[in-house]
Amino acid sequence: MRPWIAIGAAALVVGLTVPFVRGETVPDFGLAKLAFGERGPAGTTKREVTPPALHKIDLAKIDVRGEVATAPAWGDRVAELTVVPKYQRAANRLLRDGAVAEGAIVMTDIKTGRVLVWSSYSEEAPLRDIASEAFAPSASIFKIVTGSALMEKGLTPTTRECYRGGKSKVDDSDLVRDERRDKWCATLSEAMGRSLNVVFARHALDHLEKDDIESIAKRYGWEREVPFDVPIEKSRLEIPEEPNERAKVAAGFWHTTLSPFQGANLATTIANDGEAIQLYIVDKVRDAQGDLYVGPQERHVLGRATAEQTARAVTTMMESTVEGGTSFTTFHDRAGRAFLKDVRVAGKTGTLEGKGYLFTWWVGFAPADKPEVALSVLVANRGDWRVKGTQVASDMLRVYFADKGVKGVVNPIASK
Repeated sequence: MRPWIAIGAAALVVGLTVPFVRGETVPDFGLAKLAFGERGPAGTTKREVTPPALHKIDLAKIDVRGEVATAPAWGDRVAELTVVPKYQRAANRLLRDGAVAEGAIVMTDIKTGRVLVWSSYSEEAPLRDIASEAFAPSASIFKIVTGSALMEKGLTPTTRECYRGGKSKVDDSDLVRDERRDKWCATLSEAMGRSLNVVFARHALDHLEKDDIESIAKRYGWEREVPFDVPIEKSRLEIPEEPNERAKVAAGFWHTTLSPFQGANLATTIANDGEAIQLYIVDKVRDAQGDLYVGPQERHVLGRATAEQTARAVTTMMESTVEGGTSFTTFHDRAGRAFLKDVRVAGKTGTLEGKGYLFTWWVGFAPADKPEVALSVLVANRGDWRVKGTQVASDMLRVYFADKGVKGVVNPIASK
């Protein structure tokens, strides 16, 4: 596990001083106000054109037949992308072979912010860009937000809570402690890994006000127009005033949505020790007369979303998901051997049924101790299902690390 340091209010007041959102402050619990960073650098415009060079880039039509991934743009323009064709082809196949109703995979390079995979699939609307849409509930991915807020309040991954019930829902009665009935106990790390709803709901009820949850959620990108090369639907956020209902939202029940892009953005931020960097997917835009635009040539920091100690504590909690939690079976074989040998993985699953779908998420990054890639997977199934988000995530990371030559890692697609 990576070392973490319990965080108190005094440390956070010192630690969070970098602007994140320009011209708009967000509530916090005594921290310096954060403002949304400017979009930039926006690359280099080679020729002034109307409409702008990045106008109408269609990421639902990514072409990976050649050595460079491309997408059509306005008129006769073509965008050359940061997407890696072999990873994109693998992602497309995982969604197609999984027979999902709707789904998306977004993978990013943690150091640079380059998008390596941008894959969308819809059985009914093949040209729909699912990766940019925020139609799915955040589900238990929102526990990353709540866990961060609790760390900012001074709790630690080893903070312990005894509980009962709450496997698929949380009733008001579950939030009332009863020493005779609360037969199971778990740390916050164990609760993150096993997605224990009551543990998160009770801690939220005890320690978090509405502003605490909204503050960290907005710093992570909810309800924000996060800078990117193409328009992204805002991930929605509605935190109730009523305490018990708010506690249920903190545990991952409705009132929030998430786009696959935002899932990758969240994972990238945690992996960068709480520092938000700009993600980008366009390397170049050209027309018949040559280059119009060249993408960013260096990493661009938007600001600090949370303290380094908070992000590391949350990483510790997320590692529990793969080590012994809801992702254990998809990241290990039947004998308990890890598919990603010697690669520590930090992740979080999310599952919620509604709107006619079974929504399953996986959001995380690897290696947890020296991050290279962040990954966001959404799978929306109807009726019988073949794969869930955690299985697709495991396979996608195996594709990546097998390609990197990590010993003992086998590409699951190449073996089929």
